[in-house]
Amino acid sequence: MRLKDVVQIIEGKVLTNTTNLDREVEGGCGADLMSDVLAAAQPQALLLTGLCNPQVVRTAQMADVAAIVFVRGKQPILEVIELANQENIPLITAPYGTFELCGRLYKAGLPSLERRIMSTQDE
Repeated sequence: MRLKDVVQIIEGKVLTNTTNLDREVEGGCGADLMSDVLAAAQPQALLLTGLCNPQVVRTAQMADVAAIVFVRGKQPILEVIELANQENIPLITAPYGTFELCGRLYKAGLPSLERRIMSTQDE
């Protein structure tokens, strides 16, 4: 799915000025714990999160995340937007919560790109 389709589906607003809206995203994941992103997000995932600090961009860079969506209309500070521009990681804000946004994207055909983490019960 192209990023411009994502923006339309979630009624989002692009925050970065280096964003290529024709860029493809392979799937999505939602997390507020950056350790979960590092452990479970597959490359080229769209990350939905409520965190707006610079660590989100750094984690996205390490996890090869395609773009970051801030839920509930959250707005990161200018430092975060500048860092994302430098790292070429698109930032989008959307007015809905994580559950609503994930549902909209899944219904539109965007699959999950979260690895299954085995628990001790699975062993």
